[in-house]
Amino acid sequence: MYAIIATGGKQYKVTEGDVISVEKLGVNAGDTVNFDQVLALNDGELKIGNPTVAGASVSASVIEEGRGKKVIVYKYKRKTGYHKKNGHRQPYTKVKIDKINA
Repeated sequence: MYAIIATGGKQYKVTEGDVISVEKLGVNAGDTVNFDQVLALNDGELKIGNPTVAGASVSASVIEEGRGKKVIVYKYKRKTGYHKKNGHRQPYTKVKIDKINA
């Protein structure tokens, strides 16, 4: 059984027991999060929502919040001496999928 959920502007295919990293949710470790935007659900028969499946949700527990690897942004214009170096670390929340409620 799997579900396709939407959170943080992205879509994830999840099954029970999966550990995924989603956009930062702003909750503490050990808390429970409920994802209500279930776009599709497969429990032997595929149910596709319009836009979401009615009455379906996915519950997950938060493992940790952190920041990803650093991405270097380097801007450069030739012949003018202009260059700028900048770094970015994207925050994320790591969650473990506990139950898919159909």
